[in-house]
Amino acid sequence: MRKRSEPHTFEQRLHEQRLRLENELSRLPDGGQRDALAARIDQLKTAAEMYDFLKLGEAAAAAR
Repeated sequence: MRKRSEPHTFEQRLHEQRLRLENELSRLPDGGQRDALAARIDQLKTAAEMYDFLKLGEAAAAAR
């Protein structure tokens, strides 16, 4: 039987995907595809920031 890998957190998945896309971005020439990939990287950064913000709010609510 195959051993299942350890589940990754949402933050880890965002980080890994961002690193993968940044690596791909470095190999692309200027153009529409590169711009779309850069926009996707920005979306991932925003998602990570929003997740952190929501976690802080959740922690504050739990402390009450």
